[in-house]
Amino acid sequence: MSKLQIISIILFVCYCFIYVNGGAIQITTSNIDTILSSYDVVFLNFYANWCRFSQMLDPIFNELADKVAKEFPQHGLIAIGKVDCDADTAIATKYHVNKYPTLKLFRHGLMTKREYRGARQVDAFLDFIRKQLESSIIKLSTPSDLYTLDTKKRYIIGHFDDENSPNYKTFSKVASLLRDECHFVASTNKDAFKTERPLSDVIYYRPSSLLLNEKDSYYIGLINEQESLTTWSRDKCVPLVREITFANAEELTDEGLPFLILFHKVDDHQSVALFEREVAKQLLDERSNINCLHADGAQFIHPLQHLGKSLNDLPLLAIDSFKHMFLFPDFQQISVDGKLLEFVKDLHSGKLHKDFHNPPPATQQTPPTTIPSVVSDGESKIKHIPKTSSSSNDDSSSSTNNIIKSGSHQSSPPESVFIRLTPNRQRYSFRDEL
Repeated sequence: MSKLQIISIILFVCYCFIYVNGGAIQITTSNIDTILSSYDVVFLNFYANWCRFSQMLDPIFNELADKVAKEFPQHGLIAIGKVDCDADTAIATKYHVNKYPTLKLFRHGLMTKREYRGARQVDAFLDFIRKQLESSIIKLSTPSDLYTLDTKKRYIIGHFDDENSPNYKTFSKVASLLRDECHFVASTNKDAFKTERPLSDVIYYRPSSLLLNEKDSYYIGLINEQESLTTWSRDKCVPLVREITFANAEELTDEGLPFLILFHKVDDHQSVALFEREVAKQLLDERSNINCLHADGAQFIHPLQHLGKSLNDLPLLAIDSFKHMFLFPDFQQISVDGKLLEFVKDLHSGKLHKDFHNPPPATQQTPPTTIPSVVSDGESKIKHIPKTSSSSNDDSSSSTNNIIKSGSHQSSPPESVFIRLTPNRQRYSFRDEL
């Protein structure tokens, strides 16, 4: 065997070793756009080298990458990557990463709303990846299958000539992008579905039977235009403003976006309608950065107390960043052009936090400070923010116990209340860390 052949074999073995045991791809500002656009699914670990849990996750994530490469060798299907958030702060900032490690999934170049919050073990990761690669489309065999769909759910329904057609492939991509937000259904048997597909491929939205004012509506754009179909489907499936309840609070916090919440009285439909209108006017481009919600103030009395407010102060608007809570100065001002948008942008720029510590000069004379009194149900009669104790473990009565005395100063914004509704820490456990 010649020397050249020996060198070739060594290089080939090294190449195979690197490919099979290469670990997660190091994502940087120079390659992130290429990676996200080259793979259907990208699973990223946002880490910091000084973080103990990041250090624990690193070998697990590298092992995951090697097993995924072996199980799913198809080029362009899935990539496992990691981002050093200290070295590439621009990436961490873009995707609002402020804790480590944070695990995010991207589909067709777009970040999904929900972070991965399951067990941090290779087997759990693999199960999660396999589910992400399954088709999210419910297949229809006969027209009667339409009647078996759950009438309480929202559906995007498509009828196509061929499963290999450009239209169906676009529909499949959109279904993958929005699989956590809507249900997609499709038929590819044009003979069986002649009534539903008389001339060409069609897509329509079927609302939940619980939404009495909504009717079926057809998509009238070009079906093979992914961006247009995605926008239309999202608008139909995901209302700009959703109601938060104790039943869905955990699911909403799981999306990882700060909350912009309108607290209102249960029969105050006018304020909800006004809020919905202004969100549509001012915050359409911010829907990937903030969750716009409305809540029955009677159900969520604790956040109101945390803000130093009571049911008598409703309606009011606040942001919960999952770290602190910030109160919108005057709900009646949300109709002022750009006021609501400014409030949201001030959160992400850090201005809300800065203004809390260094408030702008008052334009009106400040009324005399009032000594607070506490009523029997724990609500303060005055309208300022209660001070929270840093040493307390917190309980539902902490707001009452921490009301500011006359002349005292709130050292930081109230801590987040809704962060406590996130899933239990044990769900994010490592194999040896409980």
